[in-house]
Amino acid sequence: MIADRLIRAAAALLLSATGALGAEPGPACREIPFEGVRHSVCEVSAGADLRLFLRDETGATLGSFSRIDQSLAAEGRALRFAMNAGMYHSDRSPVGLHIEGGREITPIVTASGPGNFGMTPNGVFCITQSGALEIHESRSFAKSRPDCRFATQSGPLLLIDGALHPRFLADSTSRYIRNGVGVSADGSRAFFVISGGRVSFHEFARFFRDALGLQQALYFDGNISRLYAPDLGRNDFGFAMGPVIGLVGPRD
Repeated sequence: MIADRLIRAAAALLLSATGALGAEPGPACREIPFEGVRHSVCEVSAGADLRLFLRDETGATLGSFSRIDQSLAAEGRALRFAMNAGMYHSDRSPVGLHIEGGREITPIVTASGPGNFGMTPNGVFCITQSGALEIHESRSFAKSRPDCRFATQSGPLLLIDGALHPRFLADSTSRYIRNGVGVSADGSRAFFVISGGRVSFHEFARFFRDALGLQQALYFDGNISRLYAPDLGRNDFGFAMGPVIGLVGPRD
């Protein structure tokens, strides 16, 4: 516990130094093959302008990468990378916790339930006020209430301290395009991943553990998963989305 605090404190100091230098870190996107399936991975450093997007200033759901990018124009900013980030209802409202700018939009859900979201343990991806990138188990999050600038809840957790979710089956035949996020132990990096083919939960979780060497990872969604990554020539389209996470940078 003390070691974890020291690591996070060191990461916070690094973030402060990065901010003082005025750096604008961008995404490092690449494709990594794993067990016959290519995975698109975008790595984002803590301290980058990483945000969650749900609605515009009128309360209308943004829903698409293009609308999010247009909404940033007034700031002289642009979308550099984005993907869907958390499950949502038919009206595009988040199923679980959603925090933007430190303000809670929807509350955390700690009960087990149907579907992937309710496959506990599920979790919360949190961008802290200091800029650290963290994943918390939902019930632990509800008790400790970390100070998040942005947060989204989803489920199930893919990796819990390096272990696969206990309900994942190695021989599962349930396969979908899937996306999710993993974080480094010191909170300095987040890895946003979308599979390039249909994979099981077990296979997807092992990608985070075995290909990326991570200990904590959270599932975002499947089937409707979409990615905006100009570095990879990706601007996926489809039906309107709910919560979206995106990296913001200067508009060219």
